[in-house]
Amino acid sequence: MAARIFLAALLTSVTATAAHATPCDPEDFETKVTGVSQCLLIRRFGPTAPARMVVWIHGDVSSGGPANYHFRYAQQAALEFSASNVMSVAVVRPGYPDGTGESSTVSFLHSGRFDHYTRENLEEVGAVIEKLRQKYKPETLVLVGHSGGAATAAVLIGTKADLADGAVLVSCPCELVSWRMGRRSWTRSENPTDWIGKISPSTRVIALTGTKDDNTPQSLAIAYVDALKARGIRAAFQPIPDGAHLGVLGAREVTEAIGTLLYRPAPENKPQAGE
Repeated sequence: MAARIFLAALLTSVTATAAHATPCDPEDFETKVTGVSQCLLIRRFGPTAPARMVVWIHGDVSSGGPANYHFRYAQQAALEFSASNVMSVAVVRPGYPDGTGESSTVSFLHSGRFDHYTRENLEEVGAVIEKLRQKYKPETLVLVGHSGGAATAAVLIGTKADLADGAVLVSCPCELVSWRMGRRSWTRSENPTDWIGKISPSTRVIALTGTKDDNTPQSLAIAYVDALKARGIRAAFQPIPDGAHLGVLGAREVTEAIGTLLYRPAPENKPQAGE
C-alpha cells in the first residue's frame, strides 16, 4: 500500500511538472529562448557573430510593472562596444512580463516577485545563458545584474562555474540574510554568499553600489567582495557617487566595469590607509 501511495505521488509530481513545462514555440534567439523547460523572453542587440557577449539581468521590480528597464542599457552597451564586436542580451526572469503583453513562463513552484531567487528560477536563467553561449560562441561572456538580478548573477557564477568569465553586480543584495533582516522572510531563495566557495578562481567580479542607495547598502557588496578576495578571486568594489538604487545601470562606472571585464581582469582594490 505504501509503495502504491508513493508511486501515485511520484506520478502526480511528474504530471504537474510536465504540465507546467512551456518551452518556446518558436525559439528564435531574438526575443525568446527556452531554458530548462520554460520560455524566457530576451532582447538581443549587436552582431550575430560576436567576439564577446554581455548578458543583462533585471531586478525584482517589486513596485510592479514590466521588467524591461534593462533593455535600453543592453542596447546602449551594444553601441558602446560595437567596435569590439559585442553582442548584448537582456533576459527577462521567469514570470515577469516585458511590456508587450507577453511574459517569461514559470514553473508551478513560482512565488511571484517574492522570494524569487529559487533554484528552479535560477536554473532557467542559467540554462538560457548557457544556450546563448553555445549558439554564439563568444570568447568572453560577462553578466551584468542589477539588484535581484545581481543576486541571481552572483549565485549563477557559483552554481555554474563555467557560465561566465566575469560579473558586474550593481546594487547587489549579496548577503541575503542581512538584507532581509527585519523584513518579510524569504525561505526558498539562494543566498549568493553561500555559493562563494564554488566560484571558479578565474572568474572576475566587480560590484558597484550607489552611495545614496537606501535599499541595498554598500556594506552588502563590500562584504561579498572581501569574501571573494579571501578566496583568491580577483574582485573589486566601487561606489557610484550620488547613485540611488534605481537608475544606476546607466552610470559611467558601470559601463567602465563592463569594459574592464570584457578586455582584462578586474583590478584589485587599492589598500586603504591602515590596512
